[in-house]
Amino acid sequence: MARALGLDPQDLLDLSQTMNPLAPPVEQLVAGHLEALRRYPDDRDATHQLAQALGVEPERVLLTNGGSEAIALVAAELGGGIRSEPDFGLHPRSPDGPRWRSDPHSPTGRLAAPGERADVWDEAFYALATGRWTAGRPDVVVGSLTKTFSCPGLRLGYVVADPDLIGRLRDRQPHWPVSTLALAVLPDLLAAADLPGWARGIRGLRSELVALLRGHGLETKDTDAPWVLVHRAGLREALAPHGVLVRDCASFGMPGVARVAVPDARGLERLASALRRPSAGR
Repeated sequence: MARALGLDPQDLLDLSQTMNPLAPPVEQLVAGHLEALRRYPDDRDATHQLAQALGVEPERVLLTNGGSEAIALVAAELGGGIRSEPDFGLHPRSPDGPRWRSDPHSPTGRLAAPGERADVWDEAFYALATGRWTAGRPDVVVGSLTKTFSCPGLRLGYVVADPDLIGRLRDRQPHWPVSTLALAVLPDLLAAADLPGWARGIRGLRSELVALLRGHGLETKDTDAPWVLVHRAGLREALAPHGVLVRDCASFGMPGVARVAVPDARGLERLASALRRPSAGR
């Protein structure tokens, strides 16, 4: 996209992908573990650390190459499909088998109500929406640390399930699915986590984002998630020339709706500047 716009990728404000806008700079943490690149991966210590954070036994946790691998492994083993459309595109779509549900729901951004049922829960954004690692349900859970720590290049995800299923999923993985560098830095990431503070901060930034968008006459729907929905056809095309990217929700069956991730304070200023351009805020 940067190439198409004639911009340096560093000059883009990418609000099409939802990451934690308050995460600490991952580069500084990774820099202290570069010696790990000389070793083959061993996920035992990292698995124990993550299990402790999630409040479950290590035998119930499987580290994966991002949340996408977690979803693919569970879908291949259990099958199933989403409870209803729309939902995240990587979830399976069979009418039979276990029911999947993202929480907060993608794309509406709403947290599950008490008593809502599913068999597989996708909690990729749960920590950023609630300030807690997990809802602690007894069902199968897939998660993405990529989103929580804003580190898509490290590829860190996980599955929480009963030990028997975890064993079957591990058998489906190739050898060394998670890099030594990602495993080495995971304890530092967990130690740096401030889930309650991040969730409060994101709520505040989301309120500012909603006010900014509505102030430019854009019909905006607030959510429980680190994004909002804007009902304005062509918003993606209007903002892109100014180096601001948002997600078109046509792939969710929602034409004319854009999903806008919550940015940090500097990102809000950048978006405000783009919206002041004649072609963007109308």
